Amino acid sequence: MKIAIITGASSGMGRETAVQLSDRFGGLSEIWIAARRGDRLDALEDVLPVPVRKFAIDLTKPDELNVLSEALRAAKPDVRILVNASGYGKIGPAGGVPLEEETGMVRLNCEALLAVTHIALPYMGRGGRILQYASSAAFLPQPGFAVYAATKAFVLSYSRALNEELKSRGIRVTAVCPGPVKTEFFSIAETTGKMPLYKRLTMANASRVVKLAVRDSAMGKTVSVYGPVMKAFRLLCKIAPHGLLLNAMTALAPACAAGQKKG
Repeated sequence: MKIAIITGASSGMGRETAVQLSDRFGGLSEIWIAARRGDRLDALEDVLPVPVRKFAIDLTKPDELNVLSEALRAAKPDVRILVNASGYGKIGPAGGVPLEEETGMVRLNCEALLAVTHIALPYMGRGGRILQYASSAAFLPQPGFAVYAATKAFVLSYSRALNEELKSRGIRVTAVCPGPVKTEFFSIAETTGKMPLYKRLTMANASRVVKLAVRDSAMGKTVSVYGPVMKAFRLLCKIAPHGLLLNAMTALAPACAAGQKKG
């Protein structure tokens, strides 16, 4: 049985990935979707044209993660595609975001992603693909978004190393690093702070980001970056001193905030 596993499938990039994979990969016997909100998974099942297995679980809780592990052990499927899209961010200065939210970002964005990858790998063979949703925030530390950016830097580094390790098994790993995307992500992120105006102006369409990510994964690319603005940002982060860029971001943020108030 050939399957795809998608975490964070209840909304945003995870949901969009499930929709696109179900349309583009006819060889899948089932798509396994995981997220905390079971009602959202029910709604997604109604629109997917392939059989679905739902896991309404919290991936940060070992007992609930074990439900997915035991299902894999029992079914012994051929995992053709693994998509780690679970994650969240909270905007705010160090100490200004509740501690449980800061540690929660690390648990979900890093630990859960690593755990799901670990338990799925034994069931993946040659030709398998892993998509890890990181962020362009992985390219540069983000004042006011420090923990989230650090977790995504982990995802990028881990994914690139994992890709190298798995080449001999014929499995390719792609870190997906978009800029801001129009999803409910920022409605959650902004419960503790406001997103700078320059990020709002570079918002991307989720469907287009996912379409490129799936294509880049099929082509075996290690990193998928959507759009000329984010590609230029990635290049800038490679060639410019990070201290200089951080000073510019710090100076720009108050100006953007002032512009939002005037508007």
